[in-house]
Amino acid sequence: MDNRNGKGLTFVRRIYLPRIIGLGIGLFSVMAAIAPLSPPGWVWLLLLFNGLLWPHVAYHWALRSASPYKAEQRNLLLDSLMGGFWAAAMHFNPLPCVTVLSMMTMNNVAAGGKRMVLHGALAQVAGMILASALLGFGLQLDATSLQVYACLPMLTLYPLALGWVCFQLAIKLADHKRRLSALSLTDSLTGLLNHGAWKDLLQLRFQACRTLQVPAVIALIDVDHFKTINDTFGHVVGDCVLRQLSSELKRNLREDDQAGRYGGDEFCVILPATNEAQACQVMERLRERVGNYQNPQLPHLKISLSIGLAMFNTELESAENWLEQADKALYSAKRQGRNQVNFAHDKATTLKLAYPD
Repeated sequence: MDNRNGKGLTFVRRIYLPRIIGLGIGLFSVMAAIAPLSPPGWVWLLLLFNGLLWPHVAYHWALRSASPYKAEQRNLLLDSLMGGFWAAAMHFNPLPCVTVLSMMTMNNVAAGGKRMVLHGALAQVAGMILASALLGFGLQLDATSLQVYACLPMLTLYPLALGWVCFQLAIKLADHKRRLSALSLTDSLTGLLNHGAWKDLLQLRFQACRTLQVPAVIALIDVDHFKTINDTFGHVVGDCVLRQLSSELKRNLREDDQAGRYGGDEFCVILPATNEAQACQVMERLRERVGNYQNPQLPHLKISLSIGLAMFNTELESAENWLEQADKALYSAKRQGRNQVNFAHDKATTLKLAYPD
């Protein structure tokens, strides 16, 4: 968090508004408490600086620091120091004193947890000692009506402001969590589901097919001679081929179809509510579109796909067994010349063959 461009600056900006509100309305509580004590003029000047100017000084000081996060923690400790100073300056008048110190402690809890609370408490004690040394020690245990009313804005508006900031932070954290969750399920190169996420969906689809007795087909797709493409044109071109295939999958599949990268140059698709003929038609169209792909800069680059399909049936013992059937159909397509769609049956039958290598 100690950087010029990351969370350190975000931390500084997040605290800016609550500090303006807190010190601004806290100014009235302290003024009402110290006015009957007739403090020297410099105390009033310091109070006005602390309540009106310090939030902006602290913000720009931290913003321009080489380590914004540490600078803001320093500013919070200075807030606590001044809170302790005003508590002693008002002779520990119970209501305004507790109001100011509790709001400072809320800041420290939100900003740094237990460690920041401890350091803040020590800073408050230091501020009390400093004020007692400069102004003398005293106790004023009775609060006037004016002091009570002066504390009401601090007791109502500041928790509201702090709660709003925490709410906004919770929204951002929830959004980050959703993004991280999506990233954990997604293959970074292709944007499709990764191996683990797709296997989890396969288990769910298998159970749904078994329970509801609905049809579904899974497909395993392999880029023919992918190693040769990498060796001939380089891995950058190989990655482009994989991205091109993923793009075609996204364009050709239905919204309910689930495509993933199974690993390396193998892709996998779940086609729910689909029969054999429909699955073959979809995969043939995909194979032809990929086979027709041409790169003007690489005219010698040819891409073809071998595809194995397996229909759900009640005799399958598990999702792994279903996937194994598709894997057998895929390798049967490879053995029979590649660049074709093959459906898994008791005796594998090639449904269509085009553009043989």
